[in-house]
Amino acid sequence: METILQYLKAFAVGGALCLIGQILVDKTRLTPARILTAFVVTGVILGGIGIYQPFADWAGAGATVPLTGFGNLLAKGVRKAVDEIGALGALTGGLTAAAGGVTAAIFFGYLVSIIFKPGDKN
Repeated sequence: METILQYLKAFAVGGALCLIGQILVDKTRLTPARILTAFVVTGVILGGIGIYQPFADWAGAGATVPLTGFGNLLAKGVRKAVDEIGALGALTGGLTAAAGGVTAAIFFGYLVSIIFKPGDKN
């Protein structure tokens, strides 16, 4: 029963984040690229001040999978690297922390492009 509640919580939180994005698309003049960037920056800010991680622990994948979770991951990586190697960690920590996810996205994007042969619609 607890597992089902975790799934429902993750679905509700992830859905709420998507709802916020959809409302911003529909009701503002912001471009999707700016909205996505705002989500990442919001995750970085909330992660940097220590608010996002307790929320992510509570919400699970509903908070870690969306772009706000990516921003939190960047902030966590920077914080860890700065603690370990100093100021240089501010430049390297975020990329180090997110390297696995970025690599997987590039690899699977390439794999799908080979399988489905993308091209312009005529």
